[in-house]
Amino acid sequence: MAQAENFLKLAKQRRSIYALGRNVQATHAELEMMFKTAIVNSPTSFNNQTTRAIFAFGEQHEKLWDTIIDSMRAIVPADAFTATEEKLNRFKAGYGTVLMYTDMDVVKQTEENFPLYAENFYDWSEQAQGIATVALWHAVTEAGLGGNLQHYNPVIDDGIAELYDVPAAWRLRGQFVFGSIEAPAGEKEFMDEAVRFISVN
Repeated sequence: MAQAENFLKLAKQRRSIYALGRNVQATHAELEMMFKTAIVNSPTSFNNQTTRAIFAFGEQHEKLWDTIIDSMRAIVPADAFTATEEKLNRFKAGYGTVLMYTDMDVVKQTEENFPLYAENFYDWSEQAQGIATVALWHAVTEAGLGGNLQHYNPVIDDGIAELYDVPAAWRLRGQFVFGSIEAPAGEKEFMDEAVRFISVN
């Protein structure tokens, strides 16, 4: 069990950090390598590798969130948009965003290749998304950075697709925002373990 201590410590340390800044010393190339390694080594069903990502750091991160703000402005009532814009600008204040996608062409092809399990492959692609996202989160935590996961899709999908010429088969699943930790996360409450777990040993 001693070998698992570092991982478990990292799991406890990982939190949703919303007060993000731009005091990031790593280069864009180093950040991309870190994120690519996390995603490439995350498991997928039948090794079909459905997870895709777009990396937007620095100025591209700002342009991305300006696009998201414009998309949200189009649907949020004007008298309520000030609060929405303030929230979105907090994400924009971070250093970068990893846009997480699923390649639906690969999901469909795997369904055709393995019809016995066809109804499961979309669910399994969602599990792959979760695993890859946690891997990203652990990576930034280990690097001394913070992150949070947002889900403004599908409202923002068209704007981002136009901005980055995203392949039509890529389905946006989340926006992982990261940066320097400007304020720690608050206390976290946990459910009673008796409600969550059953031990049969």
